[in-house]
Amino acid sequence: MTTLPPSLSPSRSQTTCASLLQELQIIWDEIGESDGERDKMLLELEQECLNIYRRKVEMTRRCKADLHNSLAQFESEIAKIVSSLGEHSFSFSRKGKGTLKHQISYIRPVLEELRSKKKQRVKEFTETQSQIAKICAEIAGNGQSMMSSDPQVDERDLTVKKLGELKSHLQELQNEKIIRLQKVDSHISMIHELSVLMPFDFLKTVSGIHSSLIDSANGQSRSISNDTLAKLTGVVNSLQQEKQKRLQKLQCLGSTLIELWDLLDTPPDERKRFEHVTSLISSSIDEVLRQGSLGLDIIEQVELQVQSLNVLKASKMKELVLKRQNELEEIYRGVHVDVNSDAARQILINLIESDNVDLSNLLSSMDDQIAKAKQEALSRKDILDKVDKWKHASEEEKWLDDYEKDENRYSAGRGVHKNLKRAEKARILVSKLPCKLLVVILHLDNSKVIFQSFKNSLPNSKDQNFLEFTGAPSWNVMLRSAIVEHLTAKVKAWELEKGIPFLYDKASLLDMLEEYTMLRQAREDEKRRSREQKRLQEQFAAEQEALFGSRPKKPLAQTNATVGTPTSRRVSTPSGKHGVSNLKERRETGRVNNVIPLNFVALPKDDPMSRGN
Repeated sequence: MTTLPPSLSPSRSQTTCASLLQELQIIWDEIGESDGERDKMLLELEQECLNIYRRKVEMTRRCKADLHNSLAQFESEIAKIVSSLGEHSFSFSRKGKGTLKHQISYIRPVLEELRSKKKQRVKEFTETQSQIAKICAEIAGNGQSMMSSDPQVDERDLTVKKLGELKSHLQELQNEKIIRLQKVDSHISMIHELSVLMPFDFLKTVSGIHSSLIDSANGQSRSISNDTLAKLTGVVNSLQQEKQKRLQKLQCLGSTLIELWDLLDTPPDERKRFEHVTSLISSSIDEVLRQGSLGLDIIEQVELQVQSLNVLKASKMKELVLKRQNELEEIYRGVHVDVNSDAARQILINLIESDNVDLSNLLSSMDDQIAKAKQEALSRKDILDKVDKWKHASEEEKWLDDYEKDENRYSAGRGVHKNLKRAEKARILVSKLPCKLLVVILHLDNSKVIFQSFKNSLPNSKDQNFLEFTGAPSWNVMLRSAIVEHLTAKVKAWELEKGIPFLYDKASLLDMLEEYTMLRQAREDEKRRSREQKRLQEQFAAEQEALFGSRPKKPLAQTNATVGTPTSRRVSTPSGKHGVSNLKERRETGRVNNVIPLNFVALPKDDPMSRGN
């Protein structure tokens, strides 16, 4: 318990107060104060003393509270520092229960130690975060602005774990910085290599990306920002694409040079001037290492050389193109396809002279047309072979019809024996045509009835010419109609497959066959009427002879000795000559009709087969 000083001891205090009170009583006696005044003054005095003691006690209490508050603050600060540092192993407790001042004197050194430890930890955090911020600023590309401001450290978490995380992150950023520096160096090295292959200003190109990439001697590190790396990557890619483009262009020009040299028989000495270009044809992009090998001046030289050789090539290519056109026209002419040769040649000449077309592509296109024409010719060959046989047989048949109509064909005259031989050959040809087709009809229809009918109709006599039977009107008409029908079916099948009409020298083959069928039918009808008129005329003559006797025949000298056998053998189309033949036959039929009496009654027509038997 605290001991009061001697001056403040109770006994002395009471003595002092009593003596003072006694002295006051004496003074009051001398003054003559009343008891009421004396009690009042004593009461005031006692109240003043109590106020003084009360103020003193209050001040002492406040001091005690301040000490308690300071002690609590120290303890709280210690707890916060321990918590922020993560010192979970640190333990602190008050030693004993001494006075407040004793407890404060004990806890103050502990707090100072923790504050020093916290300050050191904050310094480590600040340094680590500063380095992190610096590298991040370099990566972001705003390093100068970020370096002027210090990082803010969160003092609520200063644990070793947090510091380790920051240092780990710093190590990752430092590795990233190293990788970025390596990329920058690699890109700069690549740009330098490309500047050797494709001569351009290396320093100007690199400094245009960032000045630090060239001038780093003043202490400024090379820029590793995303923007710088993106620009470097873009420049490298652009230069590599330009390298690829120039290499491909030189390879194309080199191949063109070789083609032109081979076409123009260029001597080896002339070719050696551009060996450095032709050697690039088989090179890959990574194999091109020669300095200046992809320069624009090299490309310009090669382009000028190719241009000069193309001028020489144009004259030769004109000859080749016209030669291909001749070949194409021959193919179409051989299969009776009409082409406008003059217009096609003029178009080709205009294209060659205009220099607006690649002659090599033109030749390739004409080769494709020739191949297509050959395929078309092959598809038309079977039909055209049958058309040629049909046309030839029709022409011979027409000639034979005209020959047999000539009443003076057996008269003595010049060239009669040649007409006789030709007539015999024409009969054989015309007879074979339906017989050949009969085999086709029997094969297609597989008709035993037709074959048996045909077999039963054969003549029994060995001496009788088989051609006389096959030349019978009914069989000829039927078989020749079958020929046309067979050919028409083939043409229709061809048109259905190709989707285009089958033209024969500008005319539709189906129309020609239809016209031939109509004319042929008219000729057969005309022949049948002619035979009927002749039969009636002979019958009428026989009746007249039976009634009036025979008339004397004209002397041989009075007969017309002119040979009227037609001599024209070839015609443009079967239908053209048949039209003239019909007019001629109508005139002859008219003359026959004039000799028949007006009161003559026509008899029924005979069956050609029965009359043949």
